[in-house]
Amino acid sequence: MTINRRDFLKASGAAAGVAAVGSLSGCASMGGNATPKVVVVGAGFGGSTFAKYLKTWYPKAIVTVIEPNAHFTSCPFSNTVLAGINKMDDIELPYAYVSKMVDAWVKDTVTSIDTKKQTVTTAGGKTFAYDKLVLAGGVELLFDKVQGYDAEAQKTIKHAWKAGRDQTGALRKQLEAMPDGGTFVMSVPKAPYRCPPGPYERACMVASYFKKAKPKSKIIILDGNPDIASKKGLFVAAWTKHFGYGTDNSMIEFRPNNQPRSVDANKMMVGTEFDDVKGDVINLVPPMRAAAITGLAGVRTGNDGTWCPISYQTFESTVVKNVHILGDSALTNFPKSGSVANNTGKMCAYAMSEMFAGRKPDPAPVVTNTCYSGTGMGTAFHVATVFRWNEEKKAMVPPKDANGVSKEESELEMAYMHSWATNVWSDTLALPASYKFTAQG
Repeated sequence: MTINRRDFLKASGAAAGVAAVGSLSGCASMGGNATPKVVVVGAGFGGSTFAKYLKTWYPKAIVTVIEPNAHFTSCPFSNTVLAGINKMDDIELPYAYVSKMVDAWVKDTVTSIDTKKQTVTTAGGKTFAYDKLVLAGGVELLFDKVQGYDAEAQKTIKHAWKAGRDQTGALRKQLEAMPDGGTFVMSVPKAPYRCPPGPYERACMVASYFKKAKPKSKIIILDGNPDIASKKGLFVAAWTKHFGYGTDNSMIEFRPNNQPRSVDANKMMVGTEFDDVKGDVINLVPPMRAAAITGLAGVRTGNDGTWCPISYQTFESTVVKNVHILGDSALTNFPKSGSVANNTGKMCAYAMSEMFAGRKPDPAPVVTNTCYSGTGMGTAFHVATVFRWNEEKKAMVPPKDANGVSKEESELEMAYMHSWATNVWSDTLALPASYKFTAQG
């Protein structure tokens, strides 16, 4: 029995929807013999997944991927590096397999985009023409929104919100060097931001390391939001059970409505509107917006110019034709997560392949999000949501019982978390069944 794209996407919860007739007319006229040029900028969960599936479903497309990094580094599971459970090697994965599936894989950085001529130019001086441009660059961190968070301060104060050796790896070394009894100050930006539960999972992971290696140490969470922004009940339960939260001996101190306004890397001080907070190690995550490449294309216009408004059906920009936005940069009601980026990469690839073939995409868009959070104590919990297109509301709407949420943490959920990671890595990067993962749950 064979399964077509439409059946596959419905079964996997990643179906894409029909675009407006006006935006389909030009592509639909291509017919099944079209050889469109598609340029993908960014090879994260969204960009790599899109490129892989577009070549699978519409092999005639000429797909070029432009990505500056030599390998993929996973933000999901990067907090386990801070806990000492995994090392950077465990979350660095190869582009070798997915790169073979496309027509060109260019290790370079995009420096300019001309949406009228439909060309992309790189730092290496190469120019690529496109019929469709897919931007999957994640987020841009706004360091200038925090006074003192300049290039010199960034050498000491790490955000680790884009995983890498100079961020996640460096922060881990700082935690290892911190004396027992020291204070780790970390911040949470105002929503929306990449990975809503990530900061609170980070607190768990670092606390688990402290509990084992530096039991006199303390974590202060400076949260710009009025409350815990994701999975509040589960995180509070984990903090209470494992780290004494709510008691005089709590390892974690949570301070809501405490958006950092300044940082002094020399004095190791973070300033909020309430007071100055000193830390032995500071992990400051600044506000963020859609990736810088979306600014180059002029598609970063929504929410006061911070995110990119799109058509949910095809992920095409609503302000610039033939430019599609995937992952964290898009202005949607989805969480900004690796799971959503992977799902929407498939949705966009499906919709585009149908249009290239002269057909209309499925008129029933569906996207799912599954997000696991580890406690660092061998347990985890999750939240899962299914969004469906509502024609009457012209929006992607979750069901009334919006989320599937864990009742409590468990070791079984940690096993599920590990399986989810290896599955989504494999799917995104076209890793073979024989690939040997080293990351531990």
